[in-house]
Amino acid sequence: MAGGLAAILAAGGVLHLPADVTHARRGAVRHAFRYGVDYLLLAPETVRPRGLFRLGRFGLFSFCATDHGGPRKAGNGAAWAWDVLARAGLARASDMTMALMAQPRFLGFWFNPVSFWMVLRGTDLLAVIAEVNNTFGQRHSYICHHPDFAPIAPDDRLHTAKVFHVSPFQDVAGDYAFRFDVAATDIAVLIRQTHGEEGLVATLRSRPRPLRQHALIAAALRRPGGALRIVALIYWQALRLRLKGVAYRPLPPKPAKDTSR
Repeated sequence: MAGGLAAILAAGGVLHLPADVTHARRGAVRHAFRYGVDYLLLAPETVRPRGLFRLGRFGLFSFCATDHGGPRKAGNGAAWAWDVLARAGLARASDMTMALMAQPRFLGFWFNPVSFWMVLRGTDLLAVIAEVNNTFGQRHSYICHHPDFAPIAPDDRLHTAKVFHVSPFQDVAGDYAFRFDVAATDIAVLIRQTHGEEGLVATLRSRPRPLRQHALIAAALRRPGGALRIVALIYWQALRLRLKGVAYRPLPPKPAKDTSR
């Protein structure tokens, strides 16, 4: 990891992450897909608008603090993330930066299957909150860190129980193993969900680059619809699973707590 990431974000910079995302279902019914998705990496407390990228108002691409951190449509942004981690035992220091890796709004439309809050300190990644949203209007966040908040290395696996309904074609059961490799040259996230012989492997890989206006226009043309496209692809994959004969699970009660670890 490179300290340059934290420095760029703390100074109000925004990084564009054209990401390669894959999902592969394990078990009796195999199913896999791969898509290109545009993420941004920013520090909500210091970020500044840039041309076609707007803050808190309508634009081709935009970021609204209320989209993240706490209840959907009523989020409290970075303040929520700091509070969650403080209750988990992290002592905030002036050399720490709270970063958010998320898909921006596109023409005002928002949806993020998963966003990642990251605490950076110099070259170290200290903690991650995986903020998961389903298409039923619900959200749950998984807190990932070592017991003493030691730096998270690329080969470290952080485990937590699956407690949140994401796909109606999977049970709310089993465990997640998260891996994070966050560097100035490459960012990679691997999520492995296991429940006996069943499960899922999801990956996200990207090479961060400074946010450029021409890149935003190219992203809008290459992957039109932004977040709306993501929702359409989710329903398309759901249809494919149904046609393969995978049973539909009804929506269970949401977890009693909004976070878990």
